[in-house]
Amino acid sequence: MNQSKHPHCQISAFSPIRATLVCLFGWLVSLNAYAARPMITDDARIVDPKSCQVESWVQFNRDSTEYWALPGCNFTGNLELTLGGVHSRHKGRSRGTEALFQGKTLFKPLEPNGWGWGLVVGNARHPDVHADRSMIGDLYTYVPMSFSFRNDRFVLHTNLGWLREKEPVRHRMTWGIGSETQLGKRTWLIAETFGQSHGKPFYQAGFRHWLVHDRVQVDATYGDRFGNNGRERWFSIGLRLLSPAFLP
Repeated sequence: MNQSKHPHCQISAFSPIRATLVCLFGWLVSLNAYAARPMITDDARIVDPKSCQVESWVQFNRDSTEYWALPGCNFTGNLELTLGGVHSRHKGRSRGTEALFQGKTLFKPLEPNGWGWGLVVGNARHPDVHADRSMIGDLYTYVPMSFSFRNDRFVLHTNLGWLREKEPVRHRMTWGIGSETQLGKRTWLIAETFGQSHGKPFYQAGFRHWLVHDRVQVDATYGDRFGNNGRERWFSIGLRLLSPAFLP
């Protein structure tokens, strides 16, 4: 969940923009069949076996703009691997690129009117923060659980996890609660709140719409931190592409 994703949520000692970025990384997404863009709270779904997806979006913060790209594939049938990152610009100047690597598996897949859960483990590296050459950055893990109601027309997601910040070394509990509500045949309302064991939580709400069902999705969201008077607010627009099965 990076708030950017964000995410968003995990490093209160950084600037508001940095804190939001790291938070989103930690909850990302899974890209989910991450909680499926644009949610930060992840879900108990993964990309179809032998298939891939790309989640990309632009996030506009008060003083910076972030460009995200998170490709992910399911090579084995029950292991979704994501490798991507974000390039950000602050007041017109580049702030560099941050990288994320994540694995996600399911112990019980989500089914209509049922529930499911899994495990996510990831590593987010911030070159401007992590001065050494090691590929190990901030490590995180969390358990996504999802509950389906009304034949998937309403789905509730919960996340509970742990984050180890590398510099300085700190350990945080992370959490998220989110929902997906079907408004039309191809349109969904998403709403969520997420945070960590320290600091005020974040919230986000928006819409996703399938241009091509299960293949091409667009979305838009607005988010902020509770009680922060808009100082960490963001607006995002995104594009999600999913492939049919093609991997060997």
